[in-house]
Amino acid sequence: MNVAQAVGVALARFGVRKAFGVVGSGNFHFTNGLVRGGSDFVAARHEGGATTMADAYARCSGEVAVVSVHQGCGLANATTGLGEAAKSRTPLIVVTGEVTDPLSNFHLDSGALAHAVGAVSVVVRSAESALADVRRAFALARRDRRTVLLRLPLDVQEEPFDEHLLDGLTAIEPLPHPRAAGQDVEALAAALRRAERPVFLCGRGARSARKALVELADLSGALLAEGAVAKGLFTGEPWGIGVSGGFSSPLTAELIRGADLVVGWGCALNDWTTAHGRLLGPETVLVQVDLDAAALGRNRPVALGIVGDVAGTAEAVAERLDGHRGGGYRSAGLRTRIAKEIRWRDHAHEDAGTAGTIDPRTLSAALDEIVPGNRVVGVDSGNFMGYPTMYLDVPDENGFCFTQAFQSIGLGLATATGAALALPDRFPVAACGDGGFLMGIAELETVVRLNLPMLIVVYNDHAYGAEVYFFEPGGEPTGTVTFPDTDLAAIARGYGCDAVTVRTRTDLDEVATRVAAGLDRPLVVDAKISGFGAWWLKAAMAHH
Repeated sequence: MNVAQAVGVALARFGVRKAFGVVGSGNFHFTNGLVRGGSDFVAARHEGGATTMADAYARCSGEVAVVSVHQGCGLANATTGLGEAAKSRTPLIVVTGEVTDPLSNFHLDSGALAHAVGAVSVVVRSAESALADVRRAFALARRDRRTVLLRLPLDVQEEPFDEHLLDGLTAIEPLPHPRAAGQDVEALAAALRRAERPVFLCGRGARSARKALVELADLSGALLAEGAVAKGLFTGEPWGIGVSGGFSSPLTAELIRGADLVVGWGCALNDWTTAHGRLLGPETVLVQVDLDAAALGRNRPVALGIVGDVAGTAEAVAERLDGHRGGGYRSAGLRTRIAKEIRWRDHAHEDAGTAGTIDPRTLSAALDEIVPGNRVVGVDSGNFMGYPTMYLDVPDENGFCFTQAFQSIGLGLATATGAALALPDRFPVAACGDGGFLMGIAELETVVRLNLPMLIVVYNDHAYGAEVYFFEPGGEPTGTVTFPDTDLAAIARGYGCDAVTVRTRTDLDEVATRVAAGLDRPLVVDAKISGFGAWWLKAAMAHH
């Protein structure tokens, strides 16, 4: 056995069940080691797609995933996915071959690249240090929720390795998270006792803490809002008020603006989640709870910053409330309003559809009725993305995957693929714009090859909509961002998918019939949508 194979086996034994990648000469032996160790390997068609699939898989499964890429150009192709995962603190390991000769065509300063996008770099230094290096990389991903670039120099890969050293390797479990300091717990408990209109704003770091947060909210009378990356966290809760930020429904925005105390639980409190600060009133007391001390106050000044695990901190605060039960916003009248108004689907819109196009709101509301409730939804970026995000309900926080930290289009299809593999018992949905779909279309072959019964909906306005709808009114020419209307359904059939072209609400009847009968292959819906600027992007562009 050589070092490359040993590193693959070791990662599998440490707990990697699923790996993704594109195999070349520089990662061939490593990938075979992964498979030999027991990891399931998914061959993608592009390294960027592989990395995004792994990112989504890790988010929806809670496991560490691995990506295997060739040196130099393979890593370069993976960079957007690497940056997205790093900015999202996804527990992911991207393993790349590496040449050390600067005159090689494959040479790339891999460590600098990792640093540039926020990932951690670890090098396998020798056969003697290989297991320690790999263990360190896995621990950083698993315990610190970091995206790690694990670099395998080609000369080190070829060194012989005593495979008996792999005997006894077992899964690496996460360490208990640090508990918040007692004085901070008491300070938050006191703030909740004083608050008359508290709201919890829960982000990615709160995704595993639903029970503790609901119990604390019940004690304090708080309403429960979600960041978009945690959509579904409070599905079914009568005091859940949906997604906070630019996607907020009018009632959600009203309630957050009226809060006298907002507690951000594992939430960055960034411009997207707070609608550029417009959702926070001038007198609102802002508290932030996060495992990372550097995150506290990074995007918004906070009155109280607490370093600690979300679930453990919520449990400790609940103990300090000692029987206190606040009413907060909660009333019978508000409960009725939440039930009737909190979803965008509950708000009528003036249909902008034409004889040849369907309003994206009408499309999304209809899809929510068509798709089985036990679903997982992956959404690409673009002018369209608020519609599937806010019109499609999901059963829980794992039912929605939102790779938007890098704000790149083209990730949606791969995102939905990774999420579908993480949750194989759910009905997978990919929502893409036409620009993003065409950018990532190579992975349509992967979806077909994996035989995923996925519904892929393309919101097709044959343009880069954000640029058209927000620069054209100012008199800017848009010839660089508009395109001929492409028959995406025909292209999809060429990949081996079923496909339907939708121009009207009636055209969706065929989609409903196919979904109800059960898909035996991917179904691509080429939805020709009416083009106009989305409500959330209009607000965001004011701060562009």
